[in-house]
Amino acid sequence: MSAAGLEVGTQPVTTPRTGRQRFTPAQWAMVVAGAIAVVSLLRIVTGAEDIDSSGALSAAVGLAVPIALAGLGGLWSERAGVVNIGLEGMMILGTWFGAFFAIHAGAWMGIVGAIVGGVLGGLIHAVATVIFGVDHIVSGVALNIIGLGAAKYLAARFFSGLKGGGPTQSPPLPNLPTITIPGLSDALGTIEKKQWFFVSDVASVLRALCTDVSVLTILAVLLFIGTYWVLWRTAFGLRLRSCGESPVAAETLGVNVIRYKFLAVLISGGLAGLGGGYLSLVAANIYRDGQTGGRGFIGLAAMIFGNWRPGGLLAGSGLFGYTDALQLRGGGETVHAFLLLFAIILLAIGVWQIVKRHNPVQGGIAIVVGVLTGLWYALTETVPAELTGMTPYVTTLLVLAFASQRLRMPAADGQVYRKGEAS
Repeated sequence: MSAAGLEVGTQPVTTPRTGRQRFTPAQWAMVVAGAIAVVSLLRIVTGAEDIDSSGALSAAVGLAVPIALAGLGGLWSERAGVVNIGLEGMMILGTWFGAFFAIHAGAWMGIVGAIVGGVLGGLIHAVATVIFGVDHIVSGVALNIIGLGAAKYLAARFFSGLKGGGPTQSPPLPNLPTITIPGLSDALGTIEKKQWFFVSDVASVLRALCTDVSVLTILAVLLFIGTYWVLWRTAFGLRLRSCGESPVAAETLGVNVIRYKFLAVLISGGLAGLGGGYLSLVAANIYRDGQTGGRGFIGLAAMIFGNWRPGGLLAGSGLFGYTDALQLRGGGETVHAFLLLFAIILLAIGVWQIVKRHNPVQGGIAIVVGVLTGLWYALTETVPAELTGMTPYVTTLLVLAFASQRLRMPAADGQVYRKGEAS
């Protein structure tokens, strides 16, 4: 991190790129088109028509947004050098505060309430880790416990006397607006029903993106764009990231490391809380005890899969949301169709690892697992219901296992920093 880079005023900052070359927009478009073609072929071969229907993809978006917002919160915190495994607790606080504000002040104020709840969780984590130097993992675990207990108490205290409410749930919440592009949605639905190879699949993707899209989903996309611009194109973002790479060097160049870390954790909490608010305000239109279901931890995994960058995080969240939607909508038959795809991917990874000699042991394991998965697909017609519910979590473990070699976390992530260490 150069002195010249940190001393830039308000001008946009562009840091030199190192390491592997990143995809251009055209290359990303080709990757997306290839993925759609593979899924389309899988749909035809297996006969699982719901595998990429607009309904399944809409459900995937709804399931991916809270994971993505939690992961985005983790990205802000960890880019500043503070590990945040308290995302689950912040999300839990966001679900309750979002519901409480929505009941008493309307759906739009519910969004504000969710952010406030998450910021309160972030404040606890920031004071513990940044000010008092508590171990980041210990503070995060404690925050998860505090968030869970606080939400249970507050729900019993404030929702029990309301019509439709109780100690474990709130009354029904007012709806946030949704957006549908008239005419286009129906036209794409007609093409989707034709079941043409690739063309109908593209239509189903586009229809899912222009039919009954919540305004909170659009806000989440804007937050991802804003995060990328702020953290990688402004002097503020460069200083914040320098706190996660080398806080001592940043302090010698005049950066108030404590302030940047504290602010990053507060923003992290607000984003995680907003993810929790999405669950109560949009996904269910009601607060329920245990509503987050571990999505804060999955968001953390999506952030790691994305290599601490917004684009990769968004892709990881979409993957986890999609697998969750498949097991909820299609059950064992749809998940069974993906066994064939998993088998092919594992075999390809194994052969590539062995041929390129990157990691022959890992390659051999991938080939063995791929063969077993292929046999599972060939010898069965469905996946037991007891196993379909594990699909998102198994996907999380597999993705992290095979992506671990290319990951690079911020150099000072998780290290306790004391002001004045540079002197």
